[in-house]
Amino acid sequence: MVQPKGELAMSQADRSVVQLILGLVLTAALLKAPHMASAQEPGAAAGSTWLQWRGAARDGTVAGPTWPDTLEPSRLEKLWHADLGPGYSGPLVTEKVVYVTETRDAKTEHVRALDRATGKELWQAGWEGAMTVPFFAASNGSWIRATPAIDGGRIYVAGMRDLLVCLDAETGAEVWRVDFVKDLKSELPAFGFVSSPLVLDDAVFVQAGGGFCKLDKATGKLLWRVLDDGGGMNGSAFSSPLLATIGGTRQLLVQGRTDLAAVDPDTGNVLWKRAVEAFRGMNIVTPTVSDGKVFTTSYGGGSFLFDVPLPGAQPAEPVWRNKVQGYMSSPVVRDGHAYVHLRNQRFASLDLATGKEDWITEPFGRYWSLVAQGDRILALDETGDLRLVRATPEKFELLGEAKVASRESWAHLATTAAADGSIELWVRDISGITAWRWK
Repeated sequence: MVQPKGELAMSQADRSVVQLILGLVLTAALLKAPHMASAQEPGAAAGSTWLQWRGAARDGTVAGPTWPDTLEPSRLEKLWHADLGPGYSGPLVTEKVVYVTETRDAKTEHVRALDRATGKELWQAGWEGAMTVPFFAASNGSWIRATPAIDGGRIYVAGMRDLLVCLDAETGAEVWRVDFVKDLKSELPAFGFVSSPLVLDDAVFVQAGGGFCKLDKATGKLLWRVLDDGGGMNGSAFSSPLLATIGGTRQLLVQGRTDLAAVDPDTGNVLWKRAVEAFRGMNIVTPTVSDGKVFTTSYGGGSFLFDVPLPGAQPAEPVWRNKVQGYMSSPVVRDGHAYVHLRNQRFASLDLATGKEDWITEPFGRYWSLVAQGDRILALDETGDLRLVRATPEKFELLGEAKVASRESWAHLATTAAADGSIELWVRDISGITAWRWK
């Protein structure tokens, strides 16, 4: 290598010092990184952490070390298990801590921080906040539902009684809380606070308080509220918001009980809105973006692909509509095909260009949480069965399966990369959480 001359020249010792300093700076940045979870756009990578609903981009996709080619019991090593009260919230995973929620004795809600390596409890925080859902939904339990989000050393937790609580992620100390029913005089959501918070820049966004709200993430101050849905029985969203840039416009996709809308994250202006048919407002899945279009699917309505209108234009009719109906399982998109677990318990591949089914399987369980990498999909059945599926429109191809929980597992699967390059799976069943290593 040619050495620079004159005053710009560096000795080997000088270069060593500079490299050491740069290394220390990079290490410090990496140590801070686990606490940064501001929303990314679809397609973003997830690595050694899992910090919000459906991962880094809220679309169920992950990068990091390549998954093994098969899944079978002999490839799974159980690391630890911790007993919990019931809950549907998915786990959050930082470099050193796993965060879970639970409801106890149908009276109080709790957040617990567990050591990532051992499952040992580090701290817990709780509050009174239980409620009973309507009788026709009682079989699904009356316990905490939404997956929290972690950002900047704070964790944002949605309590069932339309409560948003901000805690210090290191100690569990409460920073602030917002009681939407009390502060906004809104009606208590009949099914509880279901939608998962989204953190973006200096704000946290929630579908709560009978609408869609932006709050200052440092103080909890309400900045604006739009898309009033009335709350109560007919409002109170089941879906969760998603950040996307479509047609050069950054927007939050917000699916309520009857409508899909796009909202400017800065101003709260509703950029467009259109009806999504569903039985009794059962619009539950998180929308998915592909090639500048929005895919969603609903109970009683079907599956839809929407072309996003230009600013100021009226929303067009769907590009296509298919009669097959999703239910509670948010789909994943790979190479122009949507992979959807359906209301009738079958798993399907839909061609997003045409809306036609590539294939539909025989029935499995009632719910799958889906995580995808490359041409493979991990699917956690509510029965506690985990399946590895090839993401291909050619045919349904099962690459392996294993039992990872003995109890119902409705919380979303989380997957991370371990320090040694192996894959970790975090399975929250109805009464506990289990850490697995996928070898």
